[in-house]
Amino acid sequence: MAKKPTFWDKFKRRASPKKRRKGKRPDTFELEASQGRKVHLTDVCLRDGHQSLLATRMRTEDLIPTAAQLDAIGFWSLEVWGGATFDACLRFLKEDPWERLKAFRQAAPNTRLQMLLRGQNLVGYRHYADDVLEQFIVKSAEHGIDVFRIFDALNDIRNLKSAIRVVRQCNKHVQATICYTVSPVHSLHHFVEQAKRLEDLGTDSICIKDMAGLLPPFEAYALIKRLKEAVRVPIHLHTHYTSGMASMSSLMAILGGLDVLDTALSPLSGGTSHPPTETFIAALKKTPYDTGLDLSQFGPITAQLREARKKYHQFESDFTGVDTDVLSSQVPGGMISNLASQLAEQNAIEKMKEVLEEIPRVRKDMGYPPLVTPTSQIVGTQATLNVMTGERYKVITNEAKNYFLGLYGEPPGSLDSTTRQKAIADSSPISNRPADNLDPELEAAAKELSEHDVSIEDVLSYTLFPSVALQFIHERASGQLRPEPLEPMPEGKGGSGQQGLHLAPIEFNVTLHGESYHVRISGSGRTVDGKKPYYIKVDDKLEEIYLEPLQEVLASGPETPVSTDTATDSTKGERPKPSGPGDVTTPMPGRVVKVLVAEGAKVNAEDAVIVIEAMKMENRVTAPIEGTVKAIYVNEGDAVNCDETLIRLE
Repeated sequence: MAKKPTFWDKFKRRASPKKRRKGKRPDTFELEASQGRKVHLTDVCLRDGHQSLLATRMRTEDLIPTAAQLDAIGFWSLEVWGGATFDACLRFLKEDPWERLKAFRQAAPNTRLQMLLRGQNLVGYRHYADDVLEQFIVKSAEHGIDVFRIFDALNDIRNLKSAIRVVRQCNKHVQATICYTVSPVHSLHHFVEQAKRLEDLGTDSICIKDMAGLLPPFEAYALIKRLKEAVRVPIHLHTHYTSGMASMSSLMAILGGLDVLDTALSPLSGGTSHPPTETFIAALKKTPYDTGLDLSQFGPITAQLREARKKYHQFESDFTGVDTDVLSSQVPGGMISNLASQLAEQNAIEKMKEVLEEIPRVRKDMGYPPLVTPTSQIVGTQATLNVMTGERYKVITNEAKNYFLGLYGEPPGSLDSTTRQKAIADSSPISNRPADNLDPELEAAAKELSEHDVSIEDVLSYTLFPSVALQFIHERASGQLRPEPLEPMPEGKGGSGQQGLHLAPIEFNVTLHGESYHVRISGSGRTVDGKKPYYIKVDDKLEEIYLEPLQEVLASGPETPVSTDTATDSTKGERPKPSGPGDVTTPMPGRVVKVLVAEGAKVNAEDAVIVIEAMKMENRVTAPIEGTVKAIYVNEGDAVNCDETLIRLE
């Protein structure tokens, strides 16, 4: 009696060439199961999971217990570091990112630890000199990173070469990465040819990074199958759930021969995050692709992580379900959150639809870059300015100018000549590797910190994020490191442990002269001359007021006076509204990184006078006229808005 064919037998059968329908691509629609072999998993909940869903706000104390438990599971690797976590540790959590890495290494000694490295951008938003790159990778390897996932936002392989070389010198695993995107200039052939070049550079594996969840299932199958035929190194897939296709695409990639898949533990999966780890373990059980992982081990781990997530409810992404708009806008969830925040600060959230419609147009003008850090910020910020000013490219950010000059690398497609000319004027674009134009940076940074008791890791942090790291170093030295407070879980929303604490109220309904207002305190600046700026929302309109604090209380503990004489982030009194042609303003709300001029200095029109960080990008604001610096109303580290004069020229 003939043996009844199994599902896998049926799946392996190929359609006869005679039955092919005209116009269909054989490599896409005629499926053939690869040789059955174990599929490995990388869990990303400790980095990209909470970066995608909780604005990167999870603290080390809530991540380390999960890392220790996951160490016994048998994952191919755990992604724990890199991406936005470095910045967030310093800026919001008031934690040393290097100490976090050491803690992960101690908690998970038996599993490969992995990080996301933005090529020559490292974990920042611009290109850094090779001396910074080399020392950063060496220290990352020393403190525990085994696998370096290295990508470039433009897929410019020149920007990956130095990082690949240094990681190999450290005897660590090089995972060169291709950013997947959809455009008239990208194709499967394009990605496969890029993979061949990466293999020739000596990469140990290749990752397909689908940051916006754009990879369709059949395309995933075809891409992985063709990559397996073209290169010998293992193939790794990283895809986000944003569009709702991630699980389907991941399964099809496995059938195409995928070696390793990124997943996230279920409490931090879905939405703008990744496919759930436990679901894939169950789905592949007793198939030729069985992960070999024991699902019964996950109960206590997921319960613990689910409880920890409740603490960060105030940072929950608005995009918790499926967002199919990403299929047309190609805007990753994190980028949408940034855009929404920027527009809300300018009382222009109603313009969100216009901005999302403008982003594809700006992307086309810029040669169709993949929308991933930092190009997502460059394109998103420029699109926002185009909408807010009412005229396309009336204001062009410094980072957009640098992009058109070639300082980020070679765009995938042709640049719009009119826009390029408007951006760079008479400047000459470069054609070589951007980092070749950069002087060494570490020695100068070390000199700037010579008065402080710092390590080489501190110098690296300062080089990457000058104002943020300097504030962190000052606060650490004075014992004033305090992370942004976590709001108690609203009543009826779960959570516990807040009883008995003396909590500072942050939200009110205020009645004044018979008028009712909804008031919410959203943050504060540094105290200077006894006065402190507070940022409040009155009926969703952001306001800034200055108060003289007599006593402050911690939002998570008993009433404890907080010192008001700490240091570097300050304001110089109330800033005047712009009124003359020489008033310098910021095109978007942000933070002062560096003041480039002094009072009394003479400047020419278009000279850079101040650097503002907005939407994670550092933008040089130029002088609107030729003149003399009469007054400077800001200090480095200050939060600034569009309707304030930062510097006055005469």
